[in-house]
Amino acid sequence: MDYQFKEIEQKWQGFWAANHTFKAEASSAKPKFYVLDMFPYPSGAGLHVGHPLGYIASDIFSRYKRLKGFNVLHPMGYDSFGLPAEQYAIQTGQHPALTTEANISTYRRQLDQIGFSFDWSREIRTSEPEYYKWTQWIFMQLFNSWYNLETDKAEDISTLIEKLNTVGSAGVKAASDEDVKTLLPSDWAALTAEEKQEELLKYRLTFLKESTVNWCAALGTVLANDEVKDGFSERGGHPVEQKKMMQWSMRISAYAERLLQGLNTIDWPEPVKEMQRNWIGKSAGASVRFKIETGTEVLPADYIEVFTTRVDTLFGVSYVVLAPEHELVAALTTPEQENDIKNYIAQTKKKSELDRMADTKTVSGAFTGTYVINPVSGERVQLWIADYVLAGYGTGAVMGVPSGDQRDWLFATHFGLPIVPILDAQQEIELHADPTKEGKYINSGFINGMNYAEAVATLNTWLEEQKVGKAKVNFRMRDAIFGRQRYWGEPIPVYFNNGLPYLIKEEELPLLLPEVDKYLPTETGEPPLGRAENWTYENQYTYELSTMPGWAGSSWYWYRYMDAHNNTAFAGQEAIAYWKDVDLYIGGAEHATGHLLYSRFWNKFLKDLGYVKEEEPFKKLINQGMIQGRSNFVYRVVDETGRGTNTLVSHGLKNDYKTSALHVDVNIVDNEILNIEQFKLFRPEFKDAEFILENGKYICGVEVEKMSKSKFNVVNPDVLIASYGADTLRMYEMFLGPLEQSKPWNTNGIEGVFKFLRKFWRLFHNDAWEFSVSDEEPGKAELKALHKIIKKVQDDVERFSFNTSVSSFMIAVNELTDLKCNKRSILQDLVIVLSPYAPHITEELWSLLGNQGSLSYAAYPEFNPSYLIEDEFSYPVSVNGKTRLNLSLSLTLEAKEIEEIVLADEQVQKYLEGKTPKKVIIVKGRIVNIVV
Repeated sequence: MDYQFKEIEQKWQGFWAANHTFKAEASSAKPKFYVLDMFPYPSGAGLHVGHPLGYIASDIFSRYKRLKGFNVLHPMGYDSFGLPAEQYAIQTGQHPALTTEANISTYRRQLDQIGFSFDWSREIRTSEPEYYKWTQWIFMQLFNSWYNLETDKAEDISTLIEKLNTVGSAGVKAASDEDVKTLLPSDWAALTAEEKQEELLKYRLTFLKESTVNWCAALGTVLANDEVKDGFSERGGHPVEQKKMMQWSMRISAYAERLLQGLNTIDWPEPVKEMQRNWIGKSAGASVRFKIETGTEVLPADYIEVFTTRVDTLFGVSYVVLAPEHELVAALTTPEQENDIKNYIAQTKKKSELDRMADTKTVSGAFTGTYVINPVSGERVQLWIADYVLAGYGTGAVMGVPSGDQRDWLFATHFGLPIVPILDAQQEIELHADPTKEGKYINSGFINGMNYAEAVATLNTWLEEQKVGKAKVNFRMRDAIFGRQRYWGEPIPVYFNNGLPYLIKEEELPLLLPEVDKYLPTETGEPPLGRAENWTYENQYTYELSTMPGWAGSSWYWYRYMDAHNNTAFAGQEAIAYWKDVDLYIGGAEHATGHLLYSRFWNKFLKDLGYVKEEEPFKKLINQGMIQGRSNFVYRVVDETGRGTNTLVSHGLKNDYKTSALHVDVNIVDNEILNIEQFKLFRPEFKDAEFILENGKYICGVEVEKMSKSKFNVVNPDVLIASYGADTLRMYEMFLGPLEQSKPWNTNGIEGVFKFLRKFWRLFHNDAWEFSVSDEEPGKAELKALHKIIKKVQDDVERFSFNTSVSSFMIAVNELTDLKCNKRSILQDLVIVLSPYAPHITEELWSLLGNQGSLSYAAYPEFNPSYLIEDEFSYPVSVNGKTRLNLSLSLTLEAKEIEEIVLADEQVQKYLEGKTPKKVIIVKGRIVNIVV
């Protein structure tokens, strides 16, 4: 029977499901291997052909590792909380749980039909109470912990309280807010319970704090920086403004150094590690205080504190800049400057933080009217605000040194501020190109004549002695905001008493998401949870009305897969001890400073408290490239006024007309030929159009773009699987190019992979399409072809070079076809080697070969290098310079022996026509040339 892929794939997908073929053992004598994909958000559109790329790669590797004798954990689940489902709920009134469930059903159907070897017994969904109970539990552990800088790890808050009781705050070295109180043990004891709770919030690893956020009134929620573009929400295009709000935050900054150093221990792509290094942003410098010049008014602070990595340039400071949202701006603005400052702040609120950081060309700012004093020169310098300074980065203030920084120079020249020289031209060039060079400072007070290192050391000592600054290591990374004013997320297990947050009891978890009448904020501006009726703690206390952000459930999910149904812990200690960490993680690089950073933070925290064993969660990370869309276009003729007509011209003729290009659904285009009748259904306005054809066909234009519904270039894998089968789709996606690189999709090439699989199937069948294999011993050429592919695939899979394996499979099948090989011992091993790539067809052939059950746990064939040793050579034999035939001869033969065999050959004798050769030239291992 010919290759019936539909029946074969349905059969084996049913077999795997019924027999739980890919269920990982809880523990095993086999070595463990944990392969993980970044789990998907189940959108309503389902999968397009770009989505499975990483899943196919991880599945090939998982199947290969099983064949290599590993106990493989390869799970799948859904990151099922999220803003899109909530927006749909707002528009339709349908509960997000219902749309999420429907979307998951679509995803599951599509994933199953591609033939992935997922252990579905461990499926998780972040929106299920059984799951988010443990997300809430981890939040509670963070709330009940502080970071001890002496032990360099998180500890239970009780150890902090013990220190405050016995030695006071002077004995506490902690990652904390800046405004912690100086307390003796007696002072601490004298505080009320509420005052103690308020003070402890400044140390906890999750805490409430006023923060500047991206507020989108139309969506009713705070948005992350990557959800905002050019001052508008990426979803819906609604205006976004900067706003101060009380927000839950996570003290990820406490882990900055460990997060930085941990990058040296993991096998991740260097660009991702570099993005995290830059995001963490470690820099050595000095914290410097600029005294505020005041009259008789009382100010909330005596100085502005800045951090600088170039303390040696203090003598060149000619102004200081505050972030527009800095807490001192209002107090330090003089009446004369009040309107300018208010107008500037209003403009700044329209920009996201990313836009402000990225905008290096625009020079803007406003003068507060206040002056500060340069601590080393004693000079008065103006205090400004500018949107390139962010309140949450460093101290929210920077010093301007126009003679040493291009941006500062542009700012100073734009506003007519003084430019103070600190170096001569040659020294400035040398020091800014390489600060280790031995240039000497001039016009710099008491550091005249010093080199860079001497100047920095002298200034740091002097600043500390004068109590106006000190040497400091700074990190750019800020604490992570942990809250969204939306409905479809994890409820935060907190209630409020007299305005202070307290945890609910652990046995009361999960705190369930309540029902609401609408999914919008309340009329008074509270988050949607404010609509829940009778939703109070102990019938009197208000719950937290924000929900957790999208990254909460994904920051620990790999542990839940280890022990997915545990009711007493997020994962049991035996499971954690066995699986330890993820050996291979595949997902997008776009998560470098989001999910991948937060996951490392939560993992380190859980290790500090003894719940997990490993410092890093993911040993090896691979970022799959994007599959780009292949867009097709039709060309509409336009008239002299530019208006579109009802005539469409084929691509090759479009230059003969004035035209405009229109996207067309790629699913009605075959090898760039448009199906005109389907196009008329797709665009009914063209049902009576005139089509100007080329050779009787309408040829579409082509362009590579991002795959999206708006460009009609989304290719649904369901359509391809129906036409060619899942095995063809799997192999074709790998064949497109290296896994890590982006590449364009082109359906036109899939036919070649389908023909290959049919040719592979043909090896096992005779001319009547009857299954027919031989038990004869294989020949050398057959063994060579087999062992070449065994070695090639083994090497390729281990280095994730899947595309080159597909090419090698094609070569191997061609070689065996030419050899007319139907030897069982050859073909059975070939089936095993191909099975990770094309699991359905190989399972069927494994069964036809007389094996019982699935081949998933067969042994990968042993490579024998002796079969690749060349002991014969196919000599081209030429007569009078013209090649006539090839003869395979042993490479051990001497020249005289080769000559005798060649001249005795019947075909050679025919070409000699009875003549005696004048000369026989033999180049051993290369050629035989007979001159007659």
